Order: sequence, then C-alpha cells, then structure tokens
Amino acid sequence: MRRSNGIRVAAGMLAPLALALAPTLATAGDDLQYNRDVRPILAENCFACHGPDSASRKADLRLDVRDAAMEMGAVEPGKPDESTLVDRIDADDKHEIMPPPSSHKTLTAEQKDILRRWIEQGAEYEAHWALITPTRPEPPKVADAAWVRAPIDAFILAALEAEGLKPAPEADRRTLARRLSLDLVGLPPKPAEVEAFVADDSPDAYEKYVDSLLQSPAWGEHRGRYWLDAARYADTHGYHFDNYREMWSYRDWVIDAFNANMPFDRFTIEQLAGDLMPGASLSQQVASGFNRCAMSTNEGGTIAEENLVGYTRDRTETVGAVFLGLTVGCAVCHDHKFDAISQREFYELSAFFNNTTQPAYDGNVKDSAPVITVPRPEDAGRWDSLPALIASAQGEIDARAKEARGPFDAWLAEQTPEKLAAATPAGDLALSVALPSRGEGTPRVEFQSAAVGDFEKDRAFSYGAWIKVPAKGAEGAVLARMDETRGHRGWDLWLTGRKVGAHIVSDWPKDAIRVVTAEDIPADVWTHVLITYDGKGKGAGVKIHVDGKPRATTVTNDTLAGSIRIDVPLRAWGRQHGAKPADVGIAEIRVHARELSADEASELAGLGRVADLIAKPADQRPAAEVDAAFAWWLAARDPASRDLAAGLAALEKERADIRDRGTIAYVMKEKSEEAAAFLLFRGEYDQRRDPLKAATPAALPPMPDDLPRNRLGFARWLLRPEHPLTSRVTVNRFWQEIFGEGLVRTTGDLGVSGELPSHPELLDWMAVEFRESGWDVKRFFKLLVTSSAYRQSAATTPEKLEKDPSNRLLSRGPRFRMDAEVIRDYALAASGLLVEKLGGPSVRPYQPEGVWEAVAMPESNTKKYVADKGEGLYRRSLYTFWKRAAPPASMETFNAPNREVCTVRRERTDTPLQALVTLNDTQFVEAARILAQRVLAEAPTFEARVDALARRALSRPFREEETSVVRQSLDRLASYYQANPNDAEKLLAVGEAPRDPNVPAAEAAAWTMLANQILNMDEVLNK
Repeated sequence: MRRSNGIRVAAGMLAPLALALAPTLATAGDDLQYNRDVRPILAENCFACHGPDSASRKADLRLDVRDAAMEMGAVEPGKPDESTLVDRIDADDKHEIMPPPSSHKTLTAEQKDILRRWIEQGAEYEAHWALITPTRPEPPKVADAAWVRAPIDAFILAALEAEGLKPAPEADRRTLARRLSLDLVGLPPKPAEVEAFVADDSPDAYEKYVDSLLQSPAWGEHRGRYWLDAARYADTHGYHFDNYREMWSYRDWVIDAFNANMPFDRFTIEQLAGDLMPGASLSQQVASGFNRCAMSTNEGGTIAEENLVGYTRDRTETVGAVFLGLTVGCAVCHDHKFDAISQREFYELSAFFNNTTQPAYDGNVKDSAPVITVPRPEDAGRWDSLPALIASAQGEIDARAKEARGPFDAWLAEQTPEKLAAATPAGDLALSVALPSRGEGTPRVEFQSAAVGDFEKDRAFSYGAWIKVPAKGAEGAVLARMDETRGHRGWDLWLTGRKVGAHIVSDWPKDAIRVVTAEDIPADVWTHVLITYDGKGKGAGVKIHVDGKPRATTVTNDTLAGSIRIDVPLRAWGRQHGAKPADVGIAEIRVHARELSADEASELAGLGRVADLIAKPADQRPAAEVDAAFAWWLAARDPASRDLAAGLAALEKERADIRDRGTIAYVMKEKSEEAAAFLLFRGEYDQRRDPLKAATPAALPPMPDDLPRNRLGFARWLLRPEHPLTSRVTVNRFWQEIFGEGLVRTTGDLGVSGELPSHPELLDWMAVEFRESGWDVKRFFKLLVTSSAYRQSAATTPEKLEKDPSNRLLSRGPRFRMDAEVIRDYALAASGLLVEKLGGPSVRPYQPEGVWEAVAMPESNTKKYVADKGEGLYRRSLYTFWKRAAPPASMETFNAPNREVCTVRRERTDTPLQALVTLNDTQFVEAARILAQRVLAEAPTFEARVDALARRALSRPFREEETSVVRQSLDRLASYYQANPNDAEKLLAVGEAPRDPNVPAAEAAAWTMLANQILNMDEVLNK
C-alpha cells in the first residue's frame, strides 16, 4: 500500500556542521520549525532504528511519522512531560536512555531542549523540504539595498546582515575577467581580451564580456565536462577486458546542446527518451546515449540476468542522482532508511529503464548493440537520401526479375551437362573430383591424393567444395593438406560451428594465417565454398566465397613467414591425423593452382547449382533451387539485371563509405512490451517476488494518467511545474559549478540524510526562475555571474574566517583549486599549445608509462597506451581518452572520477602528488618550455618578457616587488644552466613541440623553469 503525501513522508537529517551554517536558527524564544530544527536531530540520532525502514525498526516505533509517534505515546503534542520520547532522552539508566550507548550517539543539552520545546509547541511535522513544490519567495529587504544587482544578492546579503557581516568589495577588472573566463569557458582569457575589458568604460562592459564568453564554443565544452561526470561517460566498457567503446558522438552531442543553449527540459527529455520521441531524429537518438554510458561486460563467468539487473540499477540510480537528487539506490535491498522511497517503489521506478534491447553481454566490441550510424555533418544530407534511392534501385531490380523469368526458363531448358562443363572455369585446374554427388544425401567419402596441392606460401592457389553442414555445426577440416604432428604445417578448409575458415600454416600458431567468416553458412543445405589465396603471405590475401559471393572475414592470425610445404597427401574429410567433422557432407572438390577471380567463384557456384538442377526431371526440381539458379543467372547472364545491380551496388558502397568515415552512437531501443520489473528480495537478481509496472514514488507528485508509462512519460513528469526536485537539483548543481559548493552541499542527496540548504529561499527562487524562464541555461548562468555576490573579491578578514570559515554565506568571492581538466587546459592555453578544435574522436596525450599495462588483461585492446602525435597531445582535456580501469593519470591525481558510476560532485583534495604533476609531468614542463619560448620571441627585454609571462599566466602584470623576486629567480636559474649545459639540453628535450634553435640552451632552460614556477603559483592553480 502506498504512503500518502503530506506528513507521511520520511523525516530529515542534518550534520552538526550544517546546522551551524544554517542562516537562521531558533533561539529559546522562537517558534521551532520541524525541517530546520527538529528533523536533523531525529534523523541523525533516531531514524536508523525508528524510521522508514521496517527491517531495522525497533519496538515497532516510528518517529518519522506524526500519527505513528503519537499512537505509541512517544509524542504527546503540547505535553512533553507525558511524551516517552522526552523520558527516554532524559533518562540516566543506560538501559533506558536514547540514543542507546551502543549507537555511540549522544544528544546535547541544546538538542534535548529543542525536542522538548517542539513537543510543547504542538509537535508539528512537515514534509521534507525538498519534496515540497518550490514557490517563488519575495526577495528579503536588506539594509544595503544599493549592493543588490539582482534578487540573488538580496538573499545573500540578508543572510550576511543577520550574521553581522558585510560583503567583500568588488574584485578588480583583471580578476573578474579571469574568473569569468574560467567559470564560463574553463580557459584563461587571452591578454588582449583582458586589456580590452579593462579599457572598456561603457556601462555594459561587464555584460558584453559575459555575453562574448557565453557565445564561445568553449562554453559548451566546459559545461559538457561537468555533465559527462554525471552521465558517467567514458571510452571503455569498464568491466573485465575494459575494451574500447566508440561513444564519442554522445560527448559531442552534449557539447553541441550546451552551445546551442538547448532548453534544459528538452535536454532532459532527449537524453532520457530521445529514441521514443515521435519521428525521432538522428540527434535525438544520439542523445539517448545518456542511458548507454553505463559500464557493461562480456565476461563469460558472469550471469546474463545478473548483468541486466545491474545495468538497470545503474540507470535508475543515475537518474535518481542527476534529476531527483535522491539516493534511490539505498532502496535496492530494503526500504530507504531515511527517504520516502520503499524498496517496491525503487523497482517500480527501475521498470522505466528495464525495457531496453541492450544485451547482457557487450561482445568486447566497440559497437555493442543497439547502435546507429552517425555520418559526418557534410554527409548527413546524402545519408538521409540514400535509403529511398536504394529502395528505388531495388524496386527496379525486382521489376526486371519479373520480366526476365521467361528468358531464364528458356535458357535453363537448353542447358546440358556438356554446355555447363564447357562454361565452368578450368584455368590451372589441379584437381576436380566429384565424390558421391549432392543428390546422394550427405556423402562422407574419404579421399586423398599426394600429387595435388603441394603449394608454397608464395604461390597463389584456390580450393573449395560443396558442403552440407548440420544445424548444430561441426568442428574440423573439410579439405586439408596438413600435418598436425608437425606444427600443423600446410593448408585447409575448416569448419568451426557453421563458420568457414582457412589455415595456411608453417608452424602454428606463431607462423601462420587463420581467416574465418564473420557469419554462419546455411544449415542442412548444399553450399559452395571457395577459398582463394594470392600468395603474398598475408591474411588480407585470403578470400572466402560462399555460394559465389565474397564473405566478410576476421583474420585471427597473420604472421606467416616460413614454408607451408608438407609431404602428406591432400585429404577430404579430415586432416592427416585430426578429427573428422561429424555429419558434414562433402562433394565436388576442386583445386586450382592460381587465385580465381570473384567472377570465376560466382561461375563455379552458379553453374554447379544449375548442373545439379538439370540432372533432375523438370517437374521434380525444388522451387528453392530453381530460384537460387535464377538469382545467379540474373547476376551473371542478364545484362539489364547486371547494370541495375551495379547501380544498386554503387549506392550501397556510397552508404558504406559514409558509414565508415562517420562514427556510431550507442542508443536506447525500447522493447515492444510494456515496461515492467520485479521486486527483488534483498536486491538479489534471482530472488524475484512481485511483478511490478513502471511507477513513480508516492512521496512525489503523481504521474498524470495521460503520460505514457515509459521513459518518455517519465521524463515529461520530471519537468512538470509541480515537481519539487528537478529544477532545484539542477540549479543547485549549476551553483556548485560557479561557487565551488552547492547551496545544498550534498549535491547528489537533497533527501533526509543530505545537508540543509545554506539559503533555502534563494534555492527555491532560483528553481522557479529557471523553470519559468523556459529552462534557459545561458540565461541562468548569466544571472549568477552578473550578481554582486559573484563579483566580490576573494579576500577575507579574521571576522569572516571565524563566522564564515567555508564561505557558505558568500561573504567573499569564490576561490578554490580548479578541477583537473581546467588546470591542464590552463597550462596549454597560457603557453599557446592548446588546439581549439571542437569534437571528434578521443585523443591520447602524454601519460606516464605502464599505467594501462598495470591494470589491463592480456586480451584487452586497451592494454597498451600509445600517446598521439601532433594535435592529439594538445586538445582540451575533455577529449582525453577515458579508460575506466585507469583514468588519465594526471587528472585522477586532481580528483577526476573514474566514471564507473555517476558523479555529481567531485572531491577536492590537496596532496603532494598534485605538485609533482604540475612541476614534472611532461605536459606541464612542455607547456612551460613553449610559454618561455614564446615570450623570448615576442619581447626583447627582461621587463617586457616577464610582463608578457605574467599576463599570459596570471591575467595581470607583476607588481614591482614581484618583478624583483622574478629577476632574482631567473638569475639563479641562468647561472645554474650555464654551469650545467647537459641539464639544460635534457630540459629542452621534454615534449614533442619543436624547440627554437636560435635561443641559447641555458637561456631557454632558465626561462622554462621560471615559467614552470609561475604556472605552479597558487594564483594560477586556483580560481
């Protein structure tokens, strides 16, 4: 039975630190608020045993629901002395006191007083704050109204004034230029941009500068970087082999969406359900890759159903964190211990994401289904038109086939064995032996000849037969001149299942070629197989023709170097000593001492089929065999059909070429049945209980009846005006991107166990403003960065450090260590190395040796890291190849996630390893070298050079006292490298960017180390 809305929802929690940072706290004379004052105490100390989770509930007492607490006598509104809750928290007996000593929790005197006063005031409960639909509050009145540029400022200033604090002065223009550039595009501003902004004295100079950044393509890259963390985007599958996944089209879609300022509601719908939208476009299907970014596996030891359950769980938990801001995964095994999400509701929610055709195993391939082709932009129009052109061409072929049936019947009636034999290709025929004919069932007559097939590896030859393979498949050689006892030397036609292969071997497996068809051949029918080899010793020279047509193959071994001659006879049905393929028919063996052409392969199969057909009375010829002969005749003997087929082939080749030079996209594809799931006992994949249909949690607004119960309906439900979470969660995450922390610091948990917002009214105001503005992302960010709160100097005072140590009240401007990607991109941009190319396949910049090799399995195709050459070394970090088992090493040092799961808030640590990266990593040393080389080339004097260096690295000139320090440092470095020229040469050899040969080594090295020092300043590494 579902819980009702209103007071029957889980209660809230707040850590003591968050309580201390709340903008207004009740004092002894104030009315208490349940969400602000009471729920945090109960959640922290009581709900684990007396909360929503029935499995862990003690004494059948619930304190998170008012009626239940009153029924048990724990809470008597207005009567604290009659409430057992008060008795138990005041008890001295260790067997009576709550929380019990075993919980290691203790209430303070202040907390006990709050609970007593709350009961005395009527013990009113409230729904959890985040589950109440936000309304737009009036901005508060403030004393310093002149400081308020936007409503945001009024909320910030009111909280500061309540604490007796004043905002910091506005930062200077250069600081603001750098801050804005880093926040909006993730790159330092160019010196000319800074100077133009500083010199612009127009009233709207600041706004114009902001607008220019919002229009930069780098805006989408920077915003997309945050989103890819949430989407858990990576370039590998994650589990087991952690093989390559061709996923970058989704990453580029995200960048393009932000640059186009796609409204966030559409951004949400297309990612959650783009494939389900009416007439879904290519772009919308690509967007649905959000749900395909999850890890997958092909490990044979895993269980298919367990994998599918895990994939669905990941999709559900990701959507819960990104759009609901709730830890829904805590309800996988039992009811959520804090939030109003039952285990049943988790699986009802998961049903929305449990209806995809994605298989349990990814095949260890880069394009695991379902996928679609994504052509290059310049090919998109032609790609869209080709299906109709191909269908029209096929229609013409079908029409010609109807016209040509009469001429074919006449031709067939004229054929005799002699005519067919004369037309059959016979060039360099070394062997033709019929064995029992195909008409005799499934003949398996052994045959051998020592006089045929003694070819060397540099001799072209062809060989084949008619074979009949059972549906179960078979293993072994159909035709072979090979000796297993001597390294499998020789050659064969071989079956594995119903795939056809060829071995050409000197010493297996180290000196051999093996080629296998990608697809099975038909079962229980006679099929012509011909293998041709061009004598060049490579797998690419081996072709396998099935029924006269070349088939796609896989080359699994390609190392042939030695001789393949062997003194054993050619054998049909088995190798010299090996097992024979069971239940396989073999007939009409041919060996040619040259490479037959594709046309000759077609003739052998077609004429062979006709020969078998005319051997039967006309009225006893199976229709399927006649149709097969007719299809061959059209392709080989009818000029009109050949011309039409050539036209169709040209169109299909054009389509294949466009596909090959494009990429693919991982997409969602819905099953035809209704979305459903099972309640899984304790979350175990094989412990199915009740079957469930897709539904949303009862604590949230109901899903209207007119919305479909699929991902599209769910996405639209998320964006309804009465939904309390989506807009709140989103603006809180956007605030975090700019100010370093969200108004709710626990960005992925706005539930009971998360922190309270530092400015709850501001959060609600922004949530409503964002939604009512049409979910306009650029407008929202502009609102943030044009506020007075944002423009403050980051300088602090002793009073602010005491009252606002973490800057939760925004008593000063934001300042924090930049994210991993921004630190690397900053160095590249300052040096001029950054390649500002948008989109495309992921790249592999410098990385320490052995990182991938240390974690990869031998079979993995991402076992060995090979750095790119040229521009791939200098692309933005957003484009760096992301291997989940070993994320980019330097970025992981700066807290970049491995992207195995959704991340909506990165940790921010400071460690010695980070200094080792920025001081010694190839990327950063090379950036310093090129930065030094640039300023040496551009400026003639020391003063001009250090000024250029400062403006590129710091967006400001050095102060006089700083210039003095820089000169002393440079002098020491120059002396060292004059005395140690070998060290100078080693330093200048770091990185692939070319060195300026006109600059003396000692001078270049000294300036390189000076640039390196400056790029490692706190002012550079912090925003």
